[in-house]
Amino acid sequence: MSAPRITRTVLAVPGHRLKMLQSAAASAADAVFIDLEDAVPLDKKHEALTCAVQALNELDWGSKWVSVRINTRADGVAEHEVDALVRDAARLDALLVPKVESIAMVHDVERLLRARPPAHRPVAIEALIETARGIVHVDDIAASSAQLVALHFGVGDFSASIGARNVDIGGTHPGYALTLRNDASSYATTALDLWTYPMMRLLVAARAFGLRAIDGPCGAFRDPVLTRAWALKAAAMGYDGKQVIHPDQIAPTCEAFSPTPAEVHDARRTIEALETAQVAGLAAVSLDGKLVDFANVRMAQRVLAMAAA
Repeated sequence: MSAPRITRTVLAVPGHRLKMLQSAAASAADAVFIDLEDAVPLDKKHEALTCAVQALNELDWGSKWVSVRINTRADGVAEHEVDALVRDAARLDALLVPKVESIAMVHDVERLLRARPPAHRPVAIEALIETARGIVHVDDIAASSAQLVALHFGVGDFSASIGARNVDIGGTHPGYALTLRNDASSYATTALDLWTYPMMRLLVAARAFGLRAIDGPCGAFRDPVLTRAWALKAAAMGYDGKQVIHPDQIAPTCEAFSPTPAEVHDARRTIEALETAQVAGLAAVSLDGKLVDFANVRMAQRVLAMAAA
């Protein structure tokens, strides 16, 4: 399946809230996922499915990548949701499968899509990795299907699955820190990031199999500084985008995933320097006291591609 459009910001919207869906369609988000799962009360599940189909058919989503997070049960995914979405929702791009822990869950959705060929357009699969078991099996999951296009990191549920003492979704408890004593017998504490390992584990699996990597949300949706900071961390690691749970988070998150003018300038200089070196028959060149070769060019090209998004 061909690579989808840029997805720096993925706005999550409850499926039973039509006004919020209308706002999401008109927003500046690169992508939207309509939620039928955690953001929907149990007595609103049917309403959410009906409303999601209506929104996918009637709203103008522009060039956004639009997915729907379906529900899963102990015995598999909610087949009636898959059936209604692929049969009736003309604008559906992908099914986002929550709490994926094995290749069997991806194959289950794949089987349903084969049995119910989408009536309007090809439907991709996205996997939400949000448990310890999911991280353990993330390599196999990433390789499990040609229809799989993205891995999302579900940081909230993952925190619960490992028993972390967290308060904020996406945050790190202040107790997770390194405390050292210096020569004068005084102590200094350095904060650590609880999510470095699972985020990198997911990112490597996604890159190994040509998938997009989407980070989970910052729960502090009224805090633009924290929103941007956590998005910048994901962007610096190499993630393609981040989920957001409020429209106010779109701008700071998009800014974090957009290279600065200085970074763009340095990337262009890097590429130009090696192009000049090649004319002279060289495969590497010194630039500002640093060695530049083809690896640097590939990194620079990534920066320019992000800037052009």
